[in-house]
Amino acid sequence: QVQLVESGGGLVQPGGSLRLSCAASGFTFSSYAMNWYRQAPGKERELVAHISSAGGSTNYVDSVKGRFSISRDNAKNTMYLQMNSLKPEDTAVYYCNAVSPLGLRTYWGQGTQVTVSS
Repeated sequence: QVQLVESGGGLVQPGGSLRLSCAASGFTFSSYAMNWYRQAPGKERELVAHISSAGGSTNYVDSVKGRFSISRDNAKNTMYLQMNSLKPEDTAVYYCNAVSPLGLRTYWGQGTQVTVSS
């Protein structure tokens, strides 16, 4: 059974930091590219960060470049998103996403809420 379980969300003040985790099971994690998406109320789901299967390539949406860092530990079947200098506009539900080689399969986590507010 495939599972992606996000954790680490919460309430943080502007300028603060959070570290999200995504624990994967039920598939060959090291073969899958991984993504973090987010969806704010009333807005479409947005791709925030991408990491290749081996972790050697990463990409970010412009609004988080220099503040967020995506990483993965294939030995632990876990992906991370380090979020620094958080802004109120980063408030959203953050989702973990896995994509198989050639994009034939994709899996989603249930999401974790991040709220940036004073």
